[in-house]
Amino acid sequence: MPLKIRSGITVLLVWLVFSQINYAQSYNCLSLDKTGIIKKAFNSFENDLFNHYKFGNDSIKTYRTFLAEIASLSVDLRKLPSDNSIQLTRQFKKIADNKNSLWIKLSEYENQEATKKSYPTTVGKKNEEEILIFNYRGGFIQCLKNNSTSEDFKDIVSDLEEDGNVSTSLVSQKIYYLQDKELCEIEIKKFIAFDIYYSILMVIEKAFG
Repeated sequence: MPLKIRSGITVLLVWLVFSQINYAQSYNCLSLDKTGIIKKAFNSFENDLFNHYKFGNDSIKTYRTFLAEIASLSVDLRKLPSDNSIQLTRQFKKIADNKNSLWIKLSEYENQEATKKSYPTTVGKKNEEEILIFNYRGGFIQCLKNNSTSEDFKDIVSDLEEDGNVSTSLVSQKIYYLQDKELCEIEIKKFIAFDIYYSILMVIEKAFG
């Protein structure tokens, strides 16, 4: 094979490999959501955070302060959420009815685990409002996990897949101790937005009338 042709093929192969790597690293998990609500909710979350803490463009300080306050249960939840975030939370509640939702009914989550382990699980009473739990096994969170470069973050999510009954303050504490470069990752920021911020709003939204 002539040297020029062989060199050309080598260059092409290298380009294809790097193209695939760059595609994997730049994949936007928001594209999994065809409704657009996840993107709107993430933007609303960041607006709430930066407006509340007023650290300018200091993303690390803003996120760490939020995580520290959630972990220590000292966050002022009366002042933090905007009306927009509350309305989006209510929309999330309305669509939490299938296995691909960001939140899923606790009974369904437990049933998945029961099927896997082959033992019965508890079922809510008829007229009780079903408890919603963040869907760690859903497509969106799995996308965040698979596209993150943080092994510690992946371990946190893997643990939560097995047992989602972990307090938000404990999850915040674990995320707080990630390195700065990891906390800057968009995948981890989105995890904070939905598993921590909106999971809290799912519980308290009724207090906002």
